[in-house]
Amino acid sequence: MAAMSVIGIDFGNESCYVAVAKSGGIETIANDYSLRATPTYVAFAQKNRILGVAAKNQQVTNMKNTVYNFKRLLGRFYNDPDAQRELKLLPYRSVQTDNGKIGIKVNYLGEEHTFSPEQCTAMLLTKLKDVSATALQTQVNDCVISVPSYFTNAERKALLDAASIAGLNVLRLMNETTATALAYGIYKQDLPVPEEKPRNVIFVDCGHSSLQVSACAFHRGKLRMLASAADPNFGGRDIDLYLANYFCQDFQQRYKIDAKSNPRAFVRLLAEVEKLKKQMSANSTVLPLNIECFMEDKDVHGEMKRADMEAMCAGLFERAEQTLVQCLQQSKLRPDDIHSVEIVGGSTRIPALKQLIEKVFGRTPSTTLNQDEAVSRGCALQCAMLSPAVRVRDFSVTDVQPYPIKLSWDASMGEDAEGEMEVFPANHPTPFSKLLTFYRREPFAIRASYSENVPYPVPEIGEWIIKDVKPTSEGDSQKVKVKVRINIHGILSISSASLMERKETEEADNAEQQNQKQDGQQQNQENNVENGEVNNAGGNQDSQNMENPTEVGGGSGTSWTQRITTWFSKPNETTDKKKRKQIVKTIDLPIEARTHGFSSHELNNLVEQECKMISADRQEKERADARNALEEYVYELRGKLSSDGELSAFVTESDRVNLVNQLDAMENWLYEEEGEDCNRQIYHDKLQSLKTQGEPIQVRRLEYDLRPQVIEQLAASLQISSKALNQIRARDPKYAHLNDDDVNKIAQAIEKTHNWLEDVRSKLSNAPKHLPPPVYVSEIRQEKQSLESTISPILNKPPPKPATPPKDDKEGGDNNQSADQQANQDHTNSQNNADEKMDVE
Repeated sequence: MAAMSVIGIDFGNESCYVAVAKSGGIETIANDYSLRATPTYVAFAQKNRILGVAAKNQQVTNMKNTVYNFKRLLGRFYNDPDAQRELKLLPYRSVQTDNGKIGIKVNYLGEEHTFSPEQCTAMLLTKLKDVSATALQTQVNDCVISVPSYFTNAERKALLDAASIAGLNVLRLMNETTATALAYGIYKQDLPVPEEKPRNVIFVDCGHSSLQVSACAFHRGKLRMLASAADPNFGGRDIDLYLANYFCQDFQQRYKIDAKSNPRAFVRLLAEVEKLKKQMSANSTVLPLNIECFMEDKDVHGEMKRADMEAMCAGLFERAEQTLVQCLQQSKLRPDDIHSVEIVGGSTRIPALKQLIEKVFGRTPSTTLNQDEAVSRGCALQCAMLSPAVRVRDFSVTDVQPYPIKLSWDASMGEDAEGEMEVFPANHPTPFSKLLTFYRREPFAIRASYSENVPYPVPEIGEWIIKDVKPTSEGDSQKVKVKVRINIHGILSISSASLMERKETEEADNAEQQNQKQDGQQQNQENNVENGEVNNAGGNQDSQNMENPTEVGGGSGTSWTQRITTWFSKPNETTDKKKRKQIVKTIDLPIEARTHGFSSHELNNLVEQECKMISADRQEKERADARNALEEYVYELRGKLSSDGELSAFVTESDRVNLVNQLDAMENWLYEEEGEDCNRQIYHDKLQSLKTQGEPIQVRRLEYDLRPQVIEQLAASLQISSKALNQIRARDPKYAHLNDDDVNKIAQAIEKTHNWLEDVRSKLSNAPKHLPPPVYVSEIRQEKQSLESTISPILNKPPPKPATPPKDDKEGGDNNQSADQQANQDHTNSQNNADEKMDVE
């Protein structure tokens, strides 16, 4: 199977991984630095953007224009306490934009620009898209991107907007723990069948900035998430900050320097303590920390052991334990019900965290999965399932919504309800749809918000206004059915609204009678579930009326539609059924959504802006490549033209000195202000000008090196041909079928080539090296080819087939060959065998 554009992206806070589904399994793509991990860094320079590995490498020298940790700023407002806590740790500048969101100020193309976290995310996704296209040799569009399970509507919508700006079609935003579970379960051949007790597995994902824990039940061919818990502020970087703060205080006491006052020094310290932390995971002895020329030209050193780190971070580990216990309680599992505990994420390598996991769940943590690449592999599998271009073994995925969601509306006259309902409780399955019925005579609004326990300062999700609602001709309310859905991305929306318009008529055709019959059945169903559904909408899903699946996401997810019928100020209708009949007409109503994310107009502008930046980056790369090619040619040619260089013998001394002077002048020009920033064509023209002088010298050297070998090949071919001619003249039986013309052609060709070769050798023996050679290698090869094309067909000519003797029917024929005929046949066979064995070069 050819490589398909089906990729999974693990969008991490520190680094990203990209995996692709191929025949034979899942492969993690390496970037342009041959690394699997691409740092989540975006940097800005005077002429271009720098993305990924290169951006992180230049962070220390370009602090204020290197942007990172922007994943934690997605979809958030500037005055958000969590966002402010993040921004205080970051060296780049940030401002509040007109809409209250976060703006990141950088110097780009010599001007000050303000970019949103969504734009920075789009820039990185553009880089990952290019890396994937280069590796797969095909355009990449469809993808699945991972998100933390604790991301809210606003953050998920922001990531989708970023992917749109980057030109990616996101088939699904997949929770990181769910992607990990899929990567685990799809390859397991020993999972229980649906009739048996499920295999319960706990997944613990502790990465750079957060801890996520989930419980999952596996059956053969499907997984169902039971519960999830998370701590968005416990990760490897939080331990790094504790260690860095300790060493800051230590250095201040011993060296009288304040590392926090110097952003560059603090970034270097964070990098060193991260290395120290990794060493402590494998070693419990005292380990040193040394940084040369740290601040104020001072070298610093310190030391720490694992026990000291664990005591220092005890509060962090307590929070981690609370998160583990919370997941266990929400899943309603006992330790005996748990089959295993799988760990992923770089920070799960910390021994103290492993001990906590074993303490809470009663199981030794297992590393069945690749701790760094499991999420991207699960996303790639999910993308393959959702894509029609790839065939994958069916595996059903049912995720959960981590936070309770309620709907509220303005209560109408006579309604018994209070205008509020918790539609999706915590850990409710997703994707999922519910149908609500209202009675209204005018447009109305429905508001959605999170109920509790949300790591986001604004609990409101959005407001949806149902338009074009009109009363009946009698002025009564009409039935409006509203579909509320948590989609495959985990985003809640009002997906549709319909007006069920009833009309009475004395005569109805067959179609109208059928509609009336169906509506009557639907009415009976709604009446049957009316009380139970309203009362149980807050949580008891077992008593609700479940319809058949209405949407299945490519075999990878289970999407159910549940009908919740809520009667509000239901009018008393009296209809004479004997004389009048009713027909129901369904009218789709327009919905105005006021929720998170960019508008279509804003998105189009951002896409256009990103395309311009991509074009500018491409032009700058072409310009830099042209300059580098000129610079490389100057250095290479000048080195070879030195007095003892390999080209010095192939040019006169005056020409050599003149050309070296030109190369020196070109080098000086390249590093002057004028030559630093020219367009691509100028560099290209100067390179061609130098090549017109340098390439003839290099050609003479190349001809000189290749000529002896090619002459030797021609001489060998002449020797083989002469040997064959001697065999012919010695009446070798295998050449007995050749006539005199053939022999003369061979002799003439050999003599002509021999004379030509002697003449060439004579000319070359006295030819100076600094002049063009009298005969080029290509001419010698052509002469060899001419000789062989003349002689080979003659030497390989097959002998004529012997004539078949006529049969004498009158005398019954002679079935026996004469002795002479048998001898001739034997001679012919021997010639054929000889021809088959002949090999003429």
